[in-house]
Amino acid sequence: MSERNPDSSERHPSRTVLLRGGEVHSPADPFATAMVVEGDRIAWVGEEGAADSFADGVDEIVHLDGALVTPAFTDAHVHTTATGLALTGLDLSGAATLADALDRIRAHAAGRPAGSVLLGHGWDASAWPEGRPPSRAELDAAAGGRPLYLTRVDVHSAVVTTALLDLVPGIRDRSGFHPEAPLTGDAHHAVRAAAHATVTSAQRAEAQAAALARAASLGIGTVHECAGPEISSEDDFTALLARAAAGTGPRVVGYWAQLIASAKEADRIRELGARGAAGDLFADGSLGSHTAHLHAPYADAGHTGAAHLDADAIAAHVAACTEAGIQAGFHAIGDAALTAVTDGVRAAAERVGTARVRAARHRVEHAEMLTDTTVAAFADLALTASVQPAFDAAWGGPDGMYATRLGAERAAGLNPYAALLRAGVPLALGSDSPVTPLDPWGTVRAAVFHRTRAHGISARAAFTAHTRGGWRAIGRDDAGVLVPGAPADYAVWRTGDLIVQAPDERVERWSTDPRSGTPGLPDLTPGNDLPQCLRTVVGGRTVFDRPIE
Repeated sequence: MSERNPDSSERHPSRTVLLRGGEVHSPADPFATAMVVEGDRIAWVGEEGAADSFADGVDEIVHLDGALVTPAFTDAHVHTTATGLALTGLDLSGAATLADALDRIRAHAAGRPAGSVLLGHGWDASAWPEGRPPSRAELDAAAGGRPLYLTRVDVHSAVVTTALLDLVPGIRDRSGFHPEAPLTGDAHHAVRAAAHATVTSAQRAEAQAAALARAASLGIGTVHECAGPEISSEDDFTALLARAAAGTGPRVVGYWAQLIASAKEADRIRELGARGAAGDLFADGSLGSHTAHLHAPYADAGHTGAAHLDADAIAAHVAACTEAGIQAGFHAIGDAALTAVTDGVRAAAERVGTARVRAARHRVEHAEMLTDTTVAAFADLALTASVQPAFDAAWGGPDGMYATRLGAERAAGLNPYAALLRAGVPLALGSDSPVTPLDPWGTVRAAVFHRTRAHGISARAAFTAHTRGGWRAIGRDDAGVLVPGAPADYAVWRTGDLIVQAPDERVERWSTDPRSGTPGLPDLTPGNDLPQCLRTVVGGRTVFDRPIE
């Protein structure tokens, strides 16, 4: 419950708010129960007795009633419009069988205007008993002969109807076109562009609003939008940044995934409002679609995937970005792609100086199939690993998709978060939504309870990587933590007892001893309920609110 001064304004930049009677997760005071916010900054963190001295001079008092206050989460890899389209349109992520997916397509098509192009996402044939995606004939029948674009869960391949192919001249001559199998590569990019061109500005606005509202309701205060010419349009990107600038929802940090080689091209990246020429700048594809670039062939396919960039191209891009003072970054999943990235960044460092490359905080998205050599290179070159623990939760383990694609031994080496932290590699956690859902506490849980035990990290380390880590990934070391002077980006949670949690039974998994002086976090053991967000605040402005009961 909140008490407000009737003369105060919700939008006034100098409003002062006292939160009290809860648990405040802060390194400034591990026993804090109260916090004062002045305008867009944290002003004070401390214990309940001292909070009395602030009570008469604030515009609002929030009685936490035992609720937990934490920094707001940062999701370091999001596709906002695509997330919103999945939320508001055809989402097949819950389809349990091929027959179920086709039924959902038929129902969706029946509810849409006859002339519209149908968009959908989320199918995963590796999880279906039929073991295959829908054929083109099955899609044509389910969609009633209409154009349909339907991406696999990893968004690196798609199945489409004949009617959509007919809208793209020369599609059958493009690389990645398969008469019956899902489309990949250039063919996929071409049909995606044709399908997305039919999305109206009103549909796009609705989708973006839905995605940002969902993020805010989950305690996410910032998202890193990973856009680019092979992913979305410039209009989509700039409209999203403009929406975020209005200040009514989460912050959006934009990346535009386009190779550059000159200062002029770097200026264009800045003109778009992007922080860097980074994000999903594809060095390779995905494991699920057999397009991640590997040193040795897939266990279930006689090839090594697709290489989109070599070390020379990577070096030229990183050097140009470093000299221009913007971030570079790449999508790299397979071990061969990660070798190319680290070799290219090292070559750029030799050209422009290692210290300058390190200072730029270039980043690599996904970074799944790392080796000891590439982990060491990440540490040496100060590359941020922008990773998605939900990938391991969805596809890891001895019976998961990764094991099918790579064999059990190689699959067990994927996503080595503990090794990255031991080497000193900065981590930033995210979802790659809509590939996996926006779910910050679920993401922290997945990092702790990794399907390969040796790769799991503590809840404290994962939580830090999902809050402060996202800010550090954009060059900000003063945010993502509740201390005086930090931005007032925080979330309030209803949760159970707080504990100190580790990923391995060989060490003490949790402790409730207050003498430890370590701020506790919710118990994320699988099967336990995750915290429920009650309020999300960004820059001192409430962007989501549920009554504290």
